[in-house]
Amino acid sequence: MRHRIFTAMAALAAVLMVSGCTTENVDKTKTTSIQPVAKDVSTSDLAQGKAQFREANYGLAEQHFRKAVELKADSAEGWMGLAASYDELGRFDFADRAYDQLLKVAGRKPQIVNNMGYSQLLRGNKKKARALLMEARAGMADPSVINANLALLNKG
Repeated sequence: MRHRIFTAMAALAAVLMVSGCTTENVDKTKTTSIQPVAKDVSTSDLAQGKAQFREANYGLAEQHFRKAVELKADSAEGWMGLAASYDELGRFDFADRAYDQLLKVAGRKPQIVNNMGYSQLLRGNKKKARALLMEARAGMADPSVINANLALLNKG
């Protein structure tokens, strides 16, 4: 009697183990399909970089902007943010490289030239800062930001 119960239990356990291994009810399209990632994965880092920059967390901003341009090398916003972050960190050597890339990507636009002028102002290169800011003001429709930078230049 005990032998029959043991045999029946062993058979039941074997059936349960084998039936647990079936894959008939698994929807392979759901398990193997890859959901599309956002169109531009750099946008998240770009947004984070801007937020960190506004909060004056320039080191964190630099990290996010650097990642954004690594993911999308033609991102003018990313290069502008990276250059500005380097300026605020006092890493003018890296800022110059970022501005060079920005000029290649976006061209010599007044807003870019304004930032380059402000970078020179931060370095104490007043003559170069003035030349760049005057160039930017000539091409800008609303020169209020540039005028503020010129006022800072004249103050110091």
